[in-house]
Amino acid sequence: MNYGKYKFEQTKKEKEARKKSKGFEIKEIRITPNIDVHDLEFKIKNAQKFLEDGNKVRFTVRFRGREMNYIKQGEEVLNQIISNLEQVAVAEKKPVLEGKNMFIILAKKS
Repeated sequence: MNYGKYKFEQTKKEKEARKKSKGFEIKEIRITPNIDVHDLEFKIKNAQKFLEDGNKVRFTVRFRGREMNYIKQGEEVLNQIISNLEQVAVAEKKPVLEGKNMFIILAKKS
């Protein structure tokens, strides 16, 4: 067998392996710090569907204008989301503030 044919078969095997491997997406859900209870429950229900499909979920709390004074309230909302989804998902990161956005990333429990 010559080297060219060997190299071709190796690349063919690698492509097949990549084709069979299941990738995942990060779905983003945006909320505000003063979100209502029903709206939050609806967003959590959507996040559960995304997690069951094998995707990761990023919850982003956007602070606009004077909402920057209520960072604690946004953190409480994110902690509430973590506690509601703790049976289905695990938080990869604690709530992190970057600029005017605070976010967490949730992944499905194994």
